Amino acid sequence: MHQSFMKMLDGYKAFREKYASGDQSILYNLAEHGQKPKIMVIACCDSRVDPALMLQCDPGDLFVVRNVANIVPPYEKDEAHHGTSAALEFAVCYLNIKHIVLLGHSQCGGIQGLLNKDNLEQNDFITNWVSVIECEAHVDKKQKNYVDDYAKQALHKSYENCFTFPWIKQRVSEKTLSIHEWFFDIKSGQIFNYSHDNKKFDPLDSQP
Repeated sequence: MHQSFMKMLDGYKAFREKYASGDQSILYNLAEHGQKPKIMVIACCDSRVDPALMLQCDPGDLFVVRNVANIVPPYEKDEAHHGTSAALEFAVCYLNIKHIVLLGHSQCGGIQGLLNKDNLEQNDFITNWVSVIECEAHVDKKQKNYVDDYAKQALHKSYENCFTFPWIKQRVSEKTLSIHEWFFDIKSGQIFNYSHDNKKFDPLDSQP
């Protein structure tokens, strides 16, 4: 059996020992009392960007949605299928979460696909999806970090899209819900938080 698959099975055993052993375990209590997370994270599918792992959270702490390029699409009430929007509605209106964290990251393949769509060999869905956060940012492809620069601008677009949902806009205006823009640098393992007051990304560990 492939080594990575065996690693996964060993991890499952460790998970059960830590979280599911006995009638006082975290999972037992979650099953008995239900989930009550206060934080929703919208993250990318990228295998290097696992919110629960990087934030060292337990089961029940985070309500997580992952999609290509950590996108929040605009509010569109129609007959199409809206997975991320349905998750937002459930989290905000039924779980009454207090924070939405938009978690972007460096070296994002979805952003690369958006900026280099002509180079994709297979493209039934990718660029149509990521075009949701296409913005007016002008990037110089000669610059080393042009993908990361655009990914940060795309975070702002998702942030703006959040306010097209009436029940999100209402709760933010009532100050019962906060929206955060975070950017994870894979190489350094560091998260940066966008300050709307200072108009820049600052290290999260420097926040008060």
